[in-house]
Amino acid sequence: MLFTAMQLVGGLILSVGWIPQIVQIIRTRSVADLNLKAYLLMLLGILLMEAYAVNLAAQGVGLAFLITNSLSLAVVTTVVLLIIRYRSRGQQ
Repeated sequence: MLFTAMQLVGGLILSVGWIPQIVQIIRTRSVADLNLKAYLLMLLGILLMEAYAVNLAAQGVGLAFLITNSLSLAVVTTVVLLIIRYRSRGQQ
């Protein structure tokens, strides 16, 4: 139980840590200093971990991991989409 709680808290902190970046992108509408390739690699890694998390959850373990990884997947996907959106606007 303790490790499940630690995983939930740690995963939530890691996921919520992306929110200031999202807020800054939306506020400034600037992604000039962000590297899309780096974020795409991060997204790929999280996607692979998501497959693993789904497998664990299907076996009846790892629900906390699935929840926090899914949240990370959502916020990093948001960053990637914002980079694509604002980078394409800047190049028009």
